[in-house]
Amino acid sequence: MSIVRIMPCLDMKEGRVVKGIHFVDIRDAGDPAENAATYQREGADELAMLDIAATVENRKTRVEWVKKVSVSVDIPLTVGGGIGSLEDMEIVFEAGADKVSMNSAVVRNPSLIEEAAHRFGSDRITVAIDARRNHAMASGFELVVAGGTKPAGKDAVAWARECERLGAGVILPTSMDGDGTQAGFDIPFTRAISNAVKVPVVASGGAGKLEDFYEAVVKGGATILLAASVFHFRILTIRAVKEFLRDKGIEVNL
Repeated sequence: MSIVRIMPCLDMKEGRVVKGIHFVDIRDAGDPAENAATYQREGADELAMLDIAATVENRKTRVEWVKKVSVSVDIPLTVGGGIGSLEDMEIVFEAGADKVSMNSAVVRNPSLIEEAAHRFGSDRITVAIDARRNHAMASGFELVVAGGTKPAGKDAVAWARECERLGAGVILPTSMDGDGTQAGFDIPFTRAISNAVKVPVVASGGAGKLEDFYEAVVKGGATILLAASVFHFRILTIRAVKEFLRDKGIEVNL
């Protein structure tokens, strides 16, 4: 089994880290650079930073936020939100990001995955897949875009396979049904994606207790564990999560 990595996520709005439930009911969770530095000290393996309003507001990721966070850490930083072209990626990489995460833009233009992988390398390209349960889809999960506000009419699991084929190096599925609830990762959705692809899969959306992280690995098949609320509001520490996983026989970097 791969070494499991812990990835705190900074959801950004108006220059602050925020966190909602089901992508709404937003509350403030602090300064992004301070949070990032804290998470690195606590042992985070990677960091995600998502400009959650960029797509909905039809604008690019705020580059100044990327610069502010990137200079405060030296662990890999994945940036997403409003990235819709190779030029956007260049700008974000120049600002200090190590990887980019795309969602709505590649649903509109799947060839962008292929172009980005060719230009920057697959390992720098993450595709985020937001989904809701919909029994009309073969897998039972429908892709949603625009910050979870618009159903895309595509099967989310079939889309994950397509993204891998086009060159995505990481798949980041988030269940809209679980986001921010702290009721646990959506294991059936995570497992459906991890069964469908060979690239690393990030478990995202809903972590609330130590056992949730363990289940995401052993039942969900994830090798990267993303969480926001439990870390932002100090419900759990990264160290506690890693020690719990290690004690359960899962390899982590401590």
